[in-house]
Amino acid sequence: MDFIDASAKFLEVAGRVSAGMGDAISSKELEERLSRIPTNLGPYGVDAFGFDPQYLKRYLGFGAWVYRKYFRCESFGVENLPDGPALVIANHSGQLPYDAVMISMATFLDREPPRFLRSMVERFVPSMPFISPFLARCGQILGTPENCRRLLDSGESILIFPEGVRGLNKTWAHRYQLQRFGQGFMRLAIEAKVPIIPVGVVGAEEQAPTFFNAANVGKLFGVPALPLTPGLGLVPLPTRYRIHFGEPMHFSGNANDADDVITEKVDLVKARVQALLDDGVAKREHVFW
Repeated sequence: MDFIDASAKFLEVAGRVSAGMGDAISSKELEERLSRIPTNLGPYGVDAFGFDPQYLKRYLGFGAWVYRKYFRCESFGVENLPDGPALVIANHSGQLPYDAVMISMATFLDREPPRFLRSMVERFVPSMPFISPFLARCGQILGTPENCRRLLDSGESILIFPEGVRGLNKTWAHRYQLQRFGQGFMRLAIEAKVPIIPVGVVGAEEQAPTFFNAANVGKLFGVPALPLTPGLGLVPLPTRYRIHFGEPMHFSGNANDADDVITEKVDLVKARVQALLDDGVAKREHVFW
């Protein structure tokens, strides 16, 4: 069995598992919430990027089970996400992007009315067989400025991790310490005149403790990192997620301002995300409950 066949089999099984997890979300609730998310679908039921809500529905039951039963997620301030377009800026951690899924599930399950965030994927993802079209059909897109502009213009909200793999694959010694933020999200927010919603995710850092990252070996396989963690992070520890949505932040100016001007604004967002993390870590009583 080659990689593509194995991937297809895994997704088929995941879809069946998802359908059988009604204890986390009933079919009625799933259908009702899915029917209310804002979309811009064409005549064939997909949008310009390939997002297919009916295809996504196969996996939402599994996502709800992971959100409500496995990680036992709590969300705070999810009402801060506006009805219109926005950039959701969060910390990134955990070796594999379970945090992205849980943030999206928070806005889908806990917000009224529900929203489904569109996530940006790294540039190496489209080269991954089968995984790339799967992510596209589930609403995730390549994180280019043009793609982001088109989504914002259509009223979508976008989830962005400015740390990128620097945050996702950091080691245990650097947990809850934000890595360098890129500038692209700030230039986009200023250009599109949309608010930024800072988000601090507490719990993902401990799901896959990593003490060494064999990045050079990972590059041989076409991936930016190879964390040495139990199970390579594929099966995370059942930590308890606490997802903190901060109040909207608004920025003005010129999207083409010099880097030092943009960096000052980026640092304000980074400081707010760090404050959400510090407060969330200080208030939790235990990693697992």
